[in-house]
Amino acid sequence: MTTIDSRYEGALRCHSSHGPSGSVLETDAPTDNQGKGERFSPTDLVATALSTCILTILGIVAERHDWPLQGATARVQKTMGSEAPRRIALLEVWISLPAGLSEQQRDVLQRAGESCPVKLSLEGAVPIRLHWG
Repeated sequence: MTTIDSRYEGALRCHSSHGPSGSVLETDAPTDNQGKGERFSPTDLVATALSTCILTILGIVAERHDWPLQGATARVQKTMGSEAPRRIALLEVWISLPAGLSEQQRDVLQRAGESCPVKLSLEGAVPIRLHWG
């Protein structure tokens, strides 16, 4: 179990601390929702969690097989719904694997990425599209 402590700082900003490591991050409301947009928004963190989870799972599989994965990237685009209640309407992720991987390696990595815990947790609540390249 992991504990994260969060505190409201005022001006629509929050400060969070990751219990095990002590790492901290701050969030800000986005400009389209009364904030300054000077930090990741909470929904930005959901999008970031998806893309970094996919890359992390790919890294675990690649390290297990001693496959080169350095340089793999994921770009996530978050689309917010326009109707109330305010919510994420779509998360779309473009994953780029490094050149030099075989088709079989790419298939194994893609299957692994499709089963990342964040994606599995969000499925059914948020539409997700993954694009592999």
